[in-house]
Order: sequence, then structure tokens, then C-alpha cells
Amino acid sequence: MPRNPSTGIYSKPAGTTPSVGQIIDPAPWNQLTTDLGNEITNSLPRDGSAPMVAPLKAASGTSTGPGLGFASNPQTGIYMKGGGLLGFTQNGVDIAFGRASVYSAKSADYTALATDDNAVLRFTAAATLTLTAAVTLAANWVITVIADGGDVTVDPNGSETIDGAATLLIPNGYSAFIVCSGSAFFTDKVLTRLLAKADSSAVGSFIDGLTLSNNVGSPNTSIDFAAGSARSGSSFVSSAASFTKRVNGTWAVGTGNGGLDAGSVAANATYFAYALRKTTDGTFDVVLSTSATIAGVTTTLLTGYTIVKCIGVVLTDASSLIRQFVMYPRDFYQWVTPIREATNVAISTTSALMAITVPNGVKAEAKIRLMFSSSATTNSALVHDPAKGILLAGGNDSGGSVGTMQVASGFAVGGGDVWTNTSKQIRYVAGASGSIWVWNDGFNFPCGRSA
Repeated sequence: MPRNPSTGIYSKPAGTTPSVGQIIDPAPWNQLTTDLGNEITNSLPRDGSAPMVAPLKAASGTSTGPGLGFASNPQTGIYMKGGGLLGFTQNGVDIAFGRASVYSAKSADYTALATDDNAVLRFTAAATLTLTAAVTLAANWVITVIADGGDVTVDPNGSETIDGAATLLIPNGYSAFIVCSGSAFFTDKVLTRLLAKADSSAVGSFIDGLTLSNNVGSPNTSIDFAAGSARSGSSFVSSAASFTKRVNGTWAVGTGNGGLDAGSVAANATYFAYALRKTTDGTFDVVLSTSATIAGVTTTLLTGYTIVKCIGVVLTDASSLIRQFVMYPRDFYQWVTPIREATNVAISTTSALMAITVPNGVKAEAKIRLMFSSSATTNSALVHDPAKGILLAGGNDSGGSVGTMQVASGFAVGGGDVWTNTSKQIRYVAGASGSIWVWNDGFNFPCGRSA
């Protein structure tokens, strides 16, 4: 009879145990030799020359005596744990393996469960991640949280804490690795260190590069921005290549497209250039606005972008064309052709205001040149910052920017740097009546460049 398939025990056929002098019956002996041949065929060759044709059923074993071990080390191998789980043992010590990492995107509030062990949760919008009770999640439960579209607040269950605090804020663009101890939650502290370095109160504000120039092909309508970077607080953006925006079109993403936040280009207008950072990938762009502050920029077209910092200014002329300029280090803009602001304008001992061609809505330092004439042989004209109030021109008073050459009705020339008020104005006054001419060579509008 063949081997018992349940126990693996082989029993010989009856009549195959001979005695001395017994005549052998060929039938049972033929059955015996046939069975032996079949069992040899069904045996697994030790040299591995033939494979199994059915599942190999190993003993369940234990961690110290695995069902499948090795001749050189029988305590290392595979065994069956309780509940039908597969166990691995090395030198009689059970080996535990963590769950495979699982990625999941979230766009709203979410409660982390035990089944999220070793998961990577990427939040694409501002949200709150609520943690199930630590005792339920148990020790060694871990999770990675990525804030990629808004701040994420991690809120443990009840009075439980994370890093000793009631909640943990993961700012947009950061991530945290969270571990459960069975009674509380902890992080790897990397986020804390990063925030200590990148906190807005610590990193300051600057511009590196990003200088402005009239576009060579379309100097009257387009502005080029050189490669560079800008930071304001913890907000940072950079561009590895030059970038172009047009003043004769509303804003659209990308270089060469329109740059206005709203409306159409106007005559004798001031357009402030603001660096933009795309929220999803941090890419660079620029918007042009008549607002001198970020708060006043129209953001209707800027969904998905953060306004980082003002990086420059563009002025148009009476024909709504960009005025030609050359930008130098430390935010100095020099007009290609000096602008004559005043010609033979009457000047007297009565202080007056004069509007010149500088950015509107901010104070700027204008570089001006003057010519002065007076019938008085001893006279001077003073041009100054309106913030100083009403000054008197003359050697015994506040001095002068330019004076006569002791010849009646002669001409004298001079110049200097004068700060304006936010309405583009400077003040002028003389010690006696006369006439004044004013030329504007450019202005300094400080945005934060150091070179």
C-alpha cells in the first residue's frame, strides 16, 4: 500500500515479510517494489535536481525551533506564529518587520487611525490632523505628515500631548515625523530646528540680483528682470534665468506675458514690481501694480501665488510708454535722457513745492541739477526735502543749493541729492526773486539690494 498522505507513514503490503523456506508469492512482492519505486520518484532529491510539484508542508515550529531552519544553525529560520502569521527568527530571537510605507493625499481635516501606521500623509490644503488615542495606536506607531498647500495642525486626542504641547503646527512647505509611545506623541525635532532657523523674525529681508532693465526688443512696453532671488521673512523665491513682463497687458503666468495686476497701462504712472512665489512649487514670477504696498496689490489674478517683496519700480511717460533708464547697484535708476523738470520757473522767498519724475506714493532720493539766475548780485536758491518744513535760503539762514556769481542776471549751476515726499515733490525757495531750471538725472528707490 502507498504512503499515508496525512501522516506520511508507509506500510508494507501484507505477505511481504518472508520466513525461511517460505515460497514467495510474486503478487504482494511486486506491489512492494512498485510502491518503493513510486515513493523514490516522489521524494525530493537532496541535490535540488528536481522541484516540488506540490506545496511543501513544514512543521509550525517556534522562535527557538523554526519549522524551516538550517543545518548549521537550526535556530535561524521561518516558523508559524499564532493567528496564522509568519514569523522570522535569528538565533532563536523573533524578528519584527515594520509595515510598508503607504502614501495618501488629503485635502481636508483627517483623523489618523491605527491602520495609518507608517503612512505618509500629504495635505494639499490647510487642515487639522486629529490623532486617535495613543493607547489605541500603541507604541511604535509612526506617521509622516507633509504640509503642501497650507498649514497643518496636529491635534492629539483629549489631553494627550505632542512634544509636550497640546498641538503641533506644521507650516506650509514643511513636514514632521511623528512617533507614538503608547501614551503620548513625539517628533524627530527636525521641524523645530528648521523653524528656529527660518522663522520670519530671524531671516530678515533682502534682494540678490533681479535688477531691472528695458527689454532690448520692446523697450517701451517690456521690462526684464535679471536672475536672482528675494526674501521677506520666511518667504523666499528665486529665478535662475532672466524674466520679462509687459506693462501693456494684465497679469498672466510666465515670462513675456502681461504684468499688470489690474486695468491697463496709464500715462505718467508708477508701477511697482513685486516678486511672486507659486505656492505649489515655489517658482518665480512678477506682478506690476500702482500700489506702493503689498496690501494694496489686486490679487484677483494671483490665485496660488504669494507676494514676496517689492523688487523695483517702472515709470511711464505722457504716452504711456516705459521711460528709458539704466539701473545701477543699490537701487539707483538713472534716466537715459535727463528729464528737464523746470525751465525759467519763478522763484522767490516764498517756499513752494515742485513735482518731479520719481516714483509716486513713496519717498525717493532724486539726483538733480540746477541752474539759477537773479537780478540780485548776492542771492541763492535752496532745494530740499519737504519733510524739513519751510526753510529760508541764504548764508545766514539754511544756505543754498546754487547761488549767483555776484553778477546781476548771471547764471549759476549746482546740484545734489534731494529726498522727495510721497507725492513726488521737492521744495524750492530763494533769498530773493529769480528764476530756476531743474534737471532730473535719476533717483534712488531702496528695495534692499546691497550691490
